[in-house]
Amino acid sequence: MRDGISFCVSINDEDIYEAMKAIDCYHNHARRYSEVAAVSNKCSVMDSWVYRYALACLILLMLLALSPPLVLATPEYAEKTGLQCASCHVNPAGGGVLTKEGEKFRQASGSPFRQPTNPQRVIRLIAGYLHLITAIAWFGTIIYVHLLLKPAYASKGLPRGELALGWISIVIIAITGIVLTVLRISSFKAFYQSRFGVLLAIKIFLFIVMAATAAIVTFVIGPMLKKKKSSEALNLKPEMTIDEVSLMDGSENSPAACIVYKDNIYDVTGSKLWKGGRHMTKHLAGVDLTDALKLAPHGEDKVIAMPFVGKLVHKTDTPAAARPTHERVFYVFAYLNLALVFLITALIALWRWW
Repeated sequence: MRDGISFCVSINDEDIYEAMKAIDCYHNHARRYSEVAAVSNKCSVMDSWVYRYALACLILLMLLALSPPLVLATPEYAEKTGLQCASCHVNPAGGGVLTKEGEKFRQASGSPFRQPTNPQRVIRLIAGYLHLITAIAWFGTIIYVHLLLKPAYASKGLPRGELALGWISIVIIAITGIVLTVLRISSFKAFYQSRFGVLLAIKIFLFIVMAATAAIVTFVIGPMLKKKKSSEALNLKPEMTIDEVSLMDGSENSPAACIVYKDNIYDVTGSKLWKGGRHMTKHLAGVDLTDALKLAPHGEDKVIAMPFVGKLVHKTDTPAAARPTHERVFYVFAYLNLALVFLITALIALWRWW
C-alpha cells in the first residue's frame, strides 16, 4: 500500500505540474483571444459604419443624379414677367415638359427645336434605334468590301446580297432620318443657329452624296462594268491573264466559271455551290479570291479540290489613264464612299463627345 500510495502521489505531482502549465497557457490564450476579439469587434463595428456611410453616399449620389437640375430652365420668360419657373414648366424646379404658357413663349421666341410629347419620345426611340442599327450594317458592308475585299472585287458589280443590303439601308436611314429631324427641329434656322443643327446639316449633305454615288454606280456604271470586254468567246487555256479570267464569270455568255487562288486558276463550273457564277450569293466567279478565302469558314482544300485549269499570268497593271472612264469613276466613287463613312462617324463622335 505504501508503494502504491507513493506511486500515486508522485504521479499526481507530475500531473499537477502539467495541469498548472496547461492552465497558465489557457489563460494566456484566453486573454489574447479576448483582446483579439475586442479588436475584431471594434473593426467589425467600424467596417459596418464604413459600409453604411458608403451606401448612404451612393444613395445620395443616385438621388442627385436622378433629381431634375435646377439650372436648365431658360430664365428669359421669368426675367420678362417676374413669374416663377412653374409658369413655364410642369416641373416647378424648371426644365422638362412645358406648360401651355411655356409653349406659347417658346413659339413666340422662335426656338428652332420642338418639345416632344411622350408619344413622340417613343417614336423617336424606335426611329433612332432603326437609324443606328441600319447605319452600322450599311457602313460595315462598305468597310468590309472596300478594305478587306478591295474595290476590284466589286469592279464587275456588287453581289446581290451586298447590293440589296445597301439600298435597303439607304431607304431606312432616309425615312428614319426624316422622322428624327422633323420631331427635333421646328425651324430651318436651327441648321445654322446651333452646333447640333450645323453638324446635322453636314451629316445630311454627306448622306445625300453617298446615296447619289450609289445610284450612279448601280444604275449607270454597274451595267457598263458588266458588259463584256470582248465579244469573242474564250476557251480555257493553261495560261490566262486576270482580264481573261474575268470573262469566265459563269454567266450565260461565258464558256465557264473560273476563280483564282494563289495564282492558280480553278474551274468551278460543275460545282453546285457556284451556280450562275455566284458562291453563297456573295462571291463572284472570274475574280481573284485569294484574300477573300482568308475570311471564309472553310479552308483552301475546298478550292484546291476543284479542277485545275492553269496559271495566272501577271501583266503590267493598266495605267489609270488607260482605263475606261466609267471604270475610273467607279474607283473614285468607291474610295469616296469609304472616306464619307469615316467622316460621318467622326461627325457623330464630335457631336456626342466633344
